[in-house]
Amino acid sequence: MITAGQQGFINKALPIFKRDERIAGAALGGSYVRGAMDEYSDLNFIVAIMPGHVDSVMAERHEIAEKLGTLLSYFPGNHAGLPNMLICLYDEPLIHVDLHFIPLEALRHRTEDPVIIYERGSLLTDEFAREKASAPSFDMQWAEDRFWVWIHYAANRVARGELFDVLTALSELRVQILGPMMQIKHGGIPFGVRHIEQLAPEETPMLEQTIALHDRKSCIRALKAATDLYIYLRGANKSPAYHREGAQKRALQYLSHISDKFSQDS
Repeated sequence: MITAGQQGFINKALPIFKRDERIAGAALGGSYVRGAMDEYSDLNFIVAIMPGHVDSVMAERHEIAEKLGTLLSYFPGNHAGLPNMLICLYDEPLIHVDLHFIPLEALRHRTEDPVIIYERGSLLTDEFAREKASAPSFDMQWAEDRFWVWIHYAANRVARGELFDVLTALSELRVQILGPMMQIKHGGIPFGVRHIEQLAPEETPMLEQTIALHDRKSCIRALKAATDLYIYLRGANKSPAYHREGAQKRALQYLSHISDKFSQDS
């Protein structure tokens, strides 16, 4: 359930959006859409900008964010491919808030139907009616083309003793490939490893095996577990991708070679 602090933040934001004539409306996405809000949830605002005012709003988005509450820190969402988003941390209450500023006409291209909390006339409703929301796609060929190259790379880093780099590679494999493929298998949205524990509890132990300690043997075991899980998920999802059988064979052979070479390491 939404907390009093979260609702209070929404209530304070609404009149600020309404007073700015450049803003066509606002909606809430994420957990709010699914009715799954709890005390640990972020607030994900979609702020729609009227035509002709995108540049001015984007230039002043920090000032808009400051009006909504006690803004402790913020940064743009470039790392997630969302440069128009401000990722913010507010105080009183301490809360994470995403402010995604987008042109009104861009609302039709969306992965979910956010809950409209304010709109001028029916501007947001009309845009949502133009196209249905569609879940983001995941390119199985993209994954197949990269997976075995990354396994070989990580095995090399094991041999060099660059184990922090291996731990990073394993994390990237989970976020970019294994997690999304598990999401797809269970009908979820292929986005990292969000909600994996709830969506696929019976397979979570398989993903846990891809987590390593800062230790050669542990890293090798985790890489082997990652290859096993990838092959399993590729089959379970009936992947239409062209299988890089040569790359798979040689990468697995090389990983086995590295395992044998350092089998006596403590």
